[in-house]
Amino acid sequence: MSPDEYCRQKAAASGSSFYYAFLFLPPERRRAITALYAFCREVDDAVDAVHEPQVSAAKLAWWRNELGNLFSGRAEHPVAQALQPALEPFGITQERLGEIISGMEMDLTQTRYLDFAALEHYCYLVAGAVGLLAAGIFGYRDPRTLDYARTLGTAFQLTNIVRDVGEDARKGRIYLPLDDLRRFDVSAEDILRSRPSEAFRALMAFQAQRADTYYAQALAALPAVDRRAQRPGLIMAAIYRTLLAEIARDDFRVLTHRTSLTPLRKLWIAWKTWLTGRVAA
Repeated sequence: MSPDEYCRQKAAASGSSFYYAFLFLPPERRRAITALYAFCREVDDAVDAVHEPQVSAAKLAWWRNELGNLFSGRAEHPVAQALQPALEPFGITQERLGEIISGMEMDLTQTRYLDFAALEHYCYLVAGAVGLLAAGIFGYRDPRTLDYARTLGTAFQLTNIVRDVGEDARKGRIYLPLDDLRRFDVSAEDILRSRPSEAFRALMAFQAQRADTYYAQALAALPAVDRRAQRPGLIMAAIYRTLLAEIARDDFRVLTHRTSLTPLRKLWIAWKTWLTGRVAA
């Protein structure tokens, strides 16, 4: 199996919405973004698919070392080998990839966030940095597009946090800022023990609105000259914004249910967004 085939299988097997955004790209860009996505999956799985924190830490340390190998032309892992030819053409830097690993390392040491400022920093590391790299792969002419990409990455992560509240709680993690919990009179114990309430639903409605505000800010920041090139990101925004609306329609039952969109619906949203370049509010 070639490095590119390994990455394609990794992306397809994940079932992620990102896969649908890659389908319409020309081959060189599609290979690069698929390799980047596979890298994100590898380092994420080093934390989420491993039950021993020491083992996860060792795996992430190995990946930091592999980044050094990658940027010195000695990549060993198939994902790093697939990334190699994309480094220079698309401006992929060791620093940015290292930031993604730093975000994963936070999951090994931090399970609560005092306020949104702290959470926003985490969102940048695990998603905003990815957005910046993806923008380079898709192509841009106006540097303001990077503001769009970083903000959109944060919007994606905030949506993941809303969707995965129950799943994260079962791992002992709460990504909702603690000062928001106090504001809405929801205790950490309510979330860890999956106790829904009107107060919890109000809290989640607030979190969803915050995420939607980030989508609006990102879309407003995207320069017209780069809208066509950045259509894969717009596809993701359309899919994730639709997911956020579905979670709200499901009355924020995120403590016990995981809301998702069918593959056919994702494909339809992707096709429609590729043709129109528009994301519904």
